[in-house]
Amino acid sequence: MIKLTQKEEIAMDLFWEKGPLFVKELMDFYEEPKPHINTLSSVVRSLEDKGLLTHESFGGSFRYAPAMTREEFGQQTFRGVIDKYFGHSYMHAVSALVKKEDISVDELKKLIKMVEKGNL
Repeated sequence: MIKLTQKEEIAMDLFWEKGPLFVKELMDFYEEPKPHINTLSSVVRSLEDKGLLTHESFGGSFRYAPAMTREEFGQQTFRGVIDKYFGHSYMHAVSALVKKEDISVDELKKLIKMVEKGNL
């Protein structure tokens, strides 16, 4: 399971929204006070080390792009939570949601119907 710092989450959200960017372009999307270029470069390199970004070389500069979609990352993260906290069991995770009333029995029935009809 890939864990992101708050700074990494902000940067990834921008990459997912805007697409491929150079670090200087990425900085343009930050509100004041903007992070220092070195800090932002470190965040981007960390995201690349974690496999979330790839880069393409343009002369001496790198343009970074997401290596996976937000949805793919969410699914991977969700799988990690299920594995780590629910013993690899989606059934345990869903029952925890029902017990905590985060999902109602009616919602669960609707979800089952959707799965059976292939409407997900």
